[in-house]
Amino acid sequence: MITSKDNELIKHIKSLNQKKYRDEYGEYFIEGIKMVLEAIEEKAPIKEIILCEELLQKEIDTKDFKVEFVDKKVFASITDTVSPQGILAVLEKQHRKIEDAQIIFALDDVQDPGNVGTIIRTLDCAGIKNLMVSSGSGDVYNPKVVRSTMGAIFRINIESEADLLTALLEKQKAGYQIVVTSLEASEYYTDLSFKEKTIVVIGNESKGVKKEIQAMANIKTKIPMLRKNRKPKC
Repeated sequence: MITSKDNELIKHIKSLNQKKYRDEYGEYFIEGIKMVLEAIEEKAPIKEIILCEELLQKEIDTKDFKVEFVDKKVFASITDTVSPQGILAVLEKQHRKIEDAQIIFALDDVQDPGNVGTIIRTLDCAGIKNLMVSSGSGDVYNPKVVRSTMGAIFRINIESEADLLTALLEKQKAGYQIVVTSLEASEYYTDLSFKEKTIVVIGNESKGVKKEIQAMANIKTKIPMLRKNRKPKC
């Protein structure tokens, strides 16, 4: 059992809280019973599982994985959750290339971790499995993002783009229609047809979609805001 906070493995896991080390090692970690069970079920690339038997309240089958046991103090030094459940796992980042998909979503510098995680979870719920992410967006492997996806991150093909504009232009040449949200649009998203291969671009929280991307888009649309005195049509 690991009882020292200065253990090399413990220091390594702590380092994964920082993006530069997640990038360097190609790893990230997840925490909690539900997340680890989701990762096992989805056959995510788990490298190691860390268990604290003092905190763990549910028996989990870990016989197929490398497992390290730690005491309560050491586990508390790793986690940033208020009520840790005594289990976390270190995983390899998954680089899934987006090939030929009918619908792709793209994040153009969406920065808030909660927003990034919620978008990933929403796409998963809608059955959309492909997401392009600009380099200026929040890191999808940030612990807060991973936690807010509630396991959806294991089921989505996520492709990081150093230059989203160039990537979109290449997709456009390959036959995709590019859809962006804009206050200047005359059509609502409910009027759109997705019969053609489509990429929907979601813009930054305060600045929206970049002007360069808006300029090359095939379609501009807007999302109606429902006021308190209006009822949704669905």
